[in-house]
Amino acid sequence: MDKIKPYIDRIKPYIDQIKPYIYGIRPHLFRMAIYCVICAVGYLTIAVAVIYGYKDGLPSFDKLEDVDPAQTTNIFSRDGVELKKFWVQRRDPIAFEQLPRAVIDALVVTEDQRFWGHWGVSVPDIIRVVFRNVYTSGTLKGHGASTLTQQLARNIFLTLDPTWTRKIQEQLTAVLLERTYTKREIITMYFNQMYFGNSAYGIQTAARRFFGKDVESLTLDEGALLVGLLKGPTPYSPIYHPERSLDRRNNVVLYNLRGSGKITSAEYDSIAQRPIVLKENREEAGEAPYFTEDIRKYLEYTYGLSVLYDGATVTTTLDSRLQEIAENVVSKKLMGLKDRVAANWKRDPPGAAFFAKIKTHQDTLANLVLQGALVALDPHTGHVLAMVGGRNFEESKFNRATQALRQPGSAFKPFIYTAAVDKGHTATWRLPDTAVSVKMFDGTYWQPENYDRKFLGWMTMREGLAGSRNVVTTQVLQAVGPKTVVQYAMRMGIDSQVQPVLSLGMGTSEVKLLELVSAYGTLANKGIRVTPMSILKIEDKNGNVLEENVQGREEVVLSEETAAVTVNLMQSILDMRAGENYAVLTGTGRIARTAFGFRRPAAGKTGTTQEYADAWFIGFTPQIVCGVWVGFDSKVSMGSRMSGAAVALPIWAEFMQRAHAMLRLPVENFVLPEDIPKVEVCGETYEVASIYCSKRYTEVFKPGTEPKRPCHIHTSNTQSLPTPSQPKKTKREYQF
Repeated sequence: MDKIKPYIDRIKPYIDQIKPYIYGIRPHLFRMAIYCVICAVGYLTIAVAVIYGYKDGLPSFDKLEDVDPAQTTNIFSRDGVELKKFWVQRRDPIAFEQLPRAVIDALVVTEDQRFWGHWGVSVPDIIRVVFRNVYTSGTLKGHGASTLTQQLARNIFLTLDPTWTRKIQEQLTAVLLERTYTKREIITMYFNQMYFGNSAYGIQTAARRFFGKDVESLTLDEGALLVGLLKGPTPYSPIYHPERSLDRRNNVVLYNLRGSGKITSAEYDSIAQRPIVLKENREEAGEAPYFTEDIRKYLEYTYGLSVLYDGATVTTTLDSRLQEIAENVVSKKLMGLKDRVAANWKRDPPGAAFFAKIKTHQDTLANLVLQGALVALDPHTGHVLAMVGGRNFEESKFNRATQALRQPGSAFKPFIYTAAVDKGHTATWRLPDTAVSVKMFDGTYWQPENYDRKFLGWMTMREGLAGSRNVVTTQVLQAVGPKTVVQYAMRMGIDSQVQPVLSLGMGTSEVKLLELVSAYGTLANKGIRVTPMSILKIEDKNGNVLEENVQGREEVVLSEETAAVTVNLMQSILDMRAGENYAVLTGTGRIARTAFGFRRPAAGKTGTTQEYADAWFIGFTPQIVCGVWVGFDSKVSMGSRMSGAAVALPIWAEFMQRAHAMLRLPVENFVLPEDIPKVEVCGETYEVASIYCSKRYTEVFKPGTEPKRPCHIHTSNTQSLPTPSQPKKTKREYQF
């Protein structure tokens, strides 16, 4: 005190001089304090009134604490490969830790430099902007001073209407957001919510869309470009306006980073020289597009848009490896077939009327673009393993595997023979392959013809199926009855309407490829029909399981014995050779063995419709059933000799060969039930063979239908051993 007393004494005269002034303004200070209190109360009243007046337009705290932007729904194959994403706003949320610090700095210095210090609304920025707008345009309207929090509030909860009401609600909501979330959480929500253009919502999606990388891998120039897009994703698009985008990156975002000291001048000069390098811009159809489109339709129909476009996870039955094989084989084979069709049309032009009707792009696709479809199923579970619905999903989204109704041709014959076997007819039943006239309901007569326009005389039911003989099949159909055959087809898996007419053997009623494949799978699955299925599990965005399946619905529709005998008959289509087992012809699918080297035990059926408009092959092993269709959408002819064996079977054979190898499936035989009789029959009489029958082979029969009578021609005759006095009689013996 002694040390500072001289100083106090020195200034005391000055204090004494100003005391009268202090006492003189004391009333003024009191009045000013009163005015401040009144203003504070008035402003508080106004604020309360504003909040009360606009409270109905504000989100509740519950909603604020549950900000959950729409996410993408992901479709996966059974082996874990992402097939497709569905979204309204494509969005891949990320955490704060994934955001590069440089990108956060770029956002703050560009959009809201006082972000880390304000409470949702920046009063200094509001005052600055008001003075600027009044000075430049003479009005309060103009460029606003919205903080990042205000922008987030506007995008999540409010509209973009340029009204005072919306602006006040925006500011109040921003304050609520700041009270509810931390600054880090607000930054994270902002980057996940905002739109960056080109269907990219959120910075992670934008990083993948524009640069093909995750947000963690963004360089500073890439992050600065994305931040620059926030002002206007369309006018500053690097795809459509690269010069404008580059200018904003360099002269706004990077410039602000340099001005705030986040980067040096040398760094700025270096980064500003970098060009914009974007990833290739192409529409993302995804893997297995026809299949995933069916999944999308199912989700929308069953669960609605709230699940389809909001972060669900769907695990499907599709095997991505088999799908790749299917698409590769179909594409490659169709390219080769295109040249053959062109050669056929060159030899036999369609005519002027055909080309006259081609006026639009759709007409061109329907009449001139050869299409193909393939479906592969697991016959025991109904799982769809692969699906190709057309040549190119970008050209045509019409799924020819599940939507197209086409005549199956002879691919419908197995249903006729299945009914015949089940009704007690045997593989050795002999029918004449000759010209016949069938009386129709209207009194007219119809004469069925064979594919080769020939008649080969008497043949067994096995030969009639293996050789796809229309005349023989029509007689089998007459014996069984068209209505009965339709019933069997529907029980086995055909859902389309089939007319019970005598031309069923030629496949005149239209069906879908998936139906045929599923119905053939009933035979491969020992008479048990399994409904095809595509989805194993559906989880919503919170991990709740909405649906979980193991296999399709099962139903026993045939006896195991009937299915086994029919499969055995259908094996002849691939295995029968002329002269073997006394057959008069070769199976129509034999080239799968001879030309394409498919050696596994298999059964199937070719199909060709009138004028070669449709080509089919449906076939199966004990593990996979697969069907192939080839043709034009407009059902025009592919040209001479473009049969199912020549066109569809090569696709089937290569796919099946590669699919079994890819899955490393062991070679399996079709197992006959223990009670199936295997009888050695005479190749001439088809009765039980004896040792004297020179032509004999083993045939299978449904229990109770096997032959009992010994061959009446080749059974040993009574032998006499003559003696000089009297011949000795011997007893006839039958040997089997």
